Amino acid sequence: MVDSPRNSVNKKINLRINGEWHEYEIGRDLEPCTTLSAFLRERLGFTGLKVSCDEGACGACTIILDGKAILSCMMLAVEADGKDVLTIEGLAKDDPVIEAFAEQSEPGHGTALQCGYCTPGFVMSVRALLNENPDPTLDEVKEALSGNLCRCGCYAGIVMAVRHASEKIAQRARQE
Repeated sequence: MVDSPRNSVNKKINLRINGEWHEYEIGRDLEPCTTLSAFLRERLGFTGLKVSCDEGACGACTIILDGKAILSCMMLAVEADGKDVLTIEGLAKDDPVIEAFAEQSEPGHGTALQCGYCTPGFVMSVRALLNENPDPTLDEVKEALSGNLCRCGCYAGIVMAVRHASEKIAQRARQE
């Protein structure tokens, strides 16, 4: 049996993480079985990414890969070779989604974050949604967030934060 080209020739992977390209050696920097979430969080120190269930059920590990929200615990790091990875640390400090989550606390809707453990996953899911659709309907928001769980039950506040982030994006576009 002949080894695949990836196993016999390419013992390195290249990832663009938060805008910067990096090269990692398989066997030294990571093992072929290392999940992307473990690699980003444990090896590279991107601790904004949370790992809760480690089986794709909660959304805490959500990142943006080539523009799409993905569960990083469900992907091997070697599968991300050549891809663009965005973690919450790569978002601008004045990102409208981050601002909206931080500001959200309306009577009747509550806060968008309580314990905060799920927040990075929600923020990344919302960021991916608003990158594709800056003015989503309520159903589109619910669909985009359907893979994220909040044990504190802040869903109404999270939806309001999405609406506020959408408004901020529209307002900034008008000012440009």
